[in-house]
Amino acid sequence: MLVRDAMSTVVLTIGPTHTLRQAARLMSARRIGAAVVHDPDTCGLGIITERDILDAVGSGLDPDRETASAHTTTDVVFATPVWTLEEAAEAMTHGGFRHLIVLDGEGPVGIVSVRDIIRCWAPARRTVAAAG
Repeated sequence: MLVRDAMSTVVLTIGPTHTLRQAARLMSARRIGAAVVHDPDTCGLGIITERDILDAVGSGLDPDRETASAHTTTDVVFATPVWTLEEAAEAMTHGGFRHLIVLDGEGPVGIVSVRDIIRCWAPARRTVAAAG
């Protein structure tokens, strides 16, 4: 199975000046755990996750003053839609993260998470167990 079969095509893109509260509201409204952060000044893509926001708020930072740029991971590993789920899972395990931005051409077309991979693998494991 490929990344394109598992990824979410709901890609929230925010700017580096969005506050953490704004990012959290947008992510919550879409029921997603990560947003792509596009910084037009650097032409770079980064990612901010619910964990990044939780860590900032949990350490006492003000979500109305803290910006996405201060909590964005910019050293991002990107997947392509034709990666296998095994390749995506290996990249996540090796890098210690739970989301991969999926790029096709020049921009993001999806995000794949550990949860997405598990959703795909769980039915296959049940089928194998029932056949065995």
